[in-house]
Order: sequence, then C-alpha cells, then structure tokens
Amino acid sequence: MRGRDPETGEFFSPSRTQQRGEALEIRSLAEKLVALPAAQLARLPIPEDLMPHIVETQRITSHIAHKRQLQFLAKQMRREEDEVLEAIRDAMDEGGEAARRETALLHQAEQWRDRLLADGDQALADLLDAFPTADRQKLRQLVRNATDEKAKNKPPRAFRELFREVREVLAAADGRDTDEDDAL
Repeated sequence: MRGRDPETGEFFSPSRTQQRGEALEIRSLAEKLVALPAAQLARLPIPEDLMPHIVETQRITSHIAHKRQLQFLAKQMRREEDEVLEAIRDAMDEGGEAARRETALLHQAEQWRDRLLADGDQALADLLDAFPTADRQKLRQLVRNATDEKAKNKPPRAFRELFREVREVLAAADGRDTDEDDAL
C-alpha cells in the first residue's frame, strides 16, 4: 500500500506510469542537450553541476558507453528542480521567450543594415542617436565596403560583417553577450 492514503485508498504521489513518462521526457531533453554545440549550451540556463556531465556524454563515442552516460545524465537532471528544467526547455524551444527575443534582435539588425545601405549617412546618424556606443568609423567603413561589393558583384563579405556589427550594437544595448553568436 505504498503511496496510498490508508483511509481513502487514493495515491499520494504520481503513478509509476506518470513517473516513467516524466523520466522519458527528461531523457529526451538530455539527448537534445548533448546534441547541441558548446556555443549554444553556453547560452542555456544550465546549472554548473550538470555541465560536466553533458560535456562527458558528448565526449564518449562508444554506443553502449554513450547510452549509459546519457542515462546517468538524465538521472542527474531528474534531481534538479522542475523550474530549472522548464527554463532549459523554454530557452531551447523555438517558441520560447528567449528564441523570440533573439529572432526579434536579428530582424531589427537586418532592418538597420538595409536602412544603412539604402539611406547612408542619415541612417548612420539615426543609428548613432539610438545607440551612442556604436563605433561610427567602423560602421561607416562597412557601409562603404558593402556598397562597393554590391556595385562590383563581389561576394557579400562586408555585407555580412555589417550585419554582425549592427547585431552586436543592438545586443550590447539590450544587455546580451554576442561573442559566441557568430554562427550567422
């Protein structure tokens, strides 16, 4: 009668089926975490005590040993608070708040870049008014180089670099670190 109220016969805790379902969800989350590159893992709210287990699981290549280490990682994750796991899921979820903010930042950077290329000095002045910490010389040089690239049908190296610079300016104003976001 473990887990039952002696008077009513009702269960105190979740059933074994529910517990198993939750354990499988956590194992699935562990698999997703292990599949991520280090730069993405660094952006997730993963507790410090879990990170070595994730790195170790990524390091192991033998199928059986990897599977065993993955089980151990999931066991360690089950010891964490539900709020911690939910925060990790939300940060990984494309529909999550963190992903929405990142997408909005990328769209805003894209709009500024397009405006800088179309309007030139006026757009640069507007950007510097909105974000006074931006590097005027670097931005002006990148705009000039991107315009020249387009005119000469060259590969868009400066075009991409301008996007990265604008994104860093916006992220710095938003209080985010973009050193590891250079996957674009």
